[in-house]
Amino acid sequence: MKVAIDIRCASPQAWVDAVMQDFDSFLQDHADCERKASAMAMSLVAKYPDRVEIIPPLIETALEEMEHFRDVYAIMEARGVQLSKEMTKDPYIQRLRTYMKSGIEAQFLDRLLLGSVVECRGAERFRLIYQALEPGDLKRFYHHLWASEAKHGNIFVELALKYFPQDQVYQRLDQLMDGEAKVVQQLEIRPALH
Repeated sequence: MKVAIDIRCASPQAWVDAVMQDFDSFLQDHADCERKASAMAMSLVAKYPDRVEIIPPLIETALEEMEHFRDVYAIMEARGVQLSKEMTKDPYIQRLRTYMKSGIEAQFLDRLLLGSVVECRGAERFRLIYQALEPGDLKRFYHHLWASEAKHGNIFVELALKYFPQDQVYQRLDQLMDGEAKVVQQLEIRPALH
């Protein structure tokens, strides 16, 4: 059974160039994304406390995302970069949410699968950053994040498979991945994770 998913379109080189040209702004956005990812995992625990099989893995995911935030913040401190004054809404996430279905069960499935989609895109983009960086600590850090994000993408699919039939999970994931590709192709190029 496959739990890893493949994105449908690659991030453009223009995005990599924008990040490399303004890495401090990218770090600010990256820190915000790690905080949001941790909060998202815990919001699923809070919203679905009766779905006990999701709770331990999502607690671990939330803690790992907070560790990433801590690590990004340490890099920011060393570079003299402050956190953003406020966390703005992420246009990528907002557009992905438009693909969510209504209904309790459908929303539960979509929340899990969109978690996977976002993590897989993050893994792809961390890989691109890793490849663009010069050798050193920062390059090693983004290599670590690349592997971690890919693992998180798998976790959300595994959780969905505990509650929904395999055919339903993969059919819906296929639809969401098509939608995500459209979203990425329409995104403004900026020094941000999404």
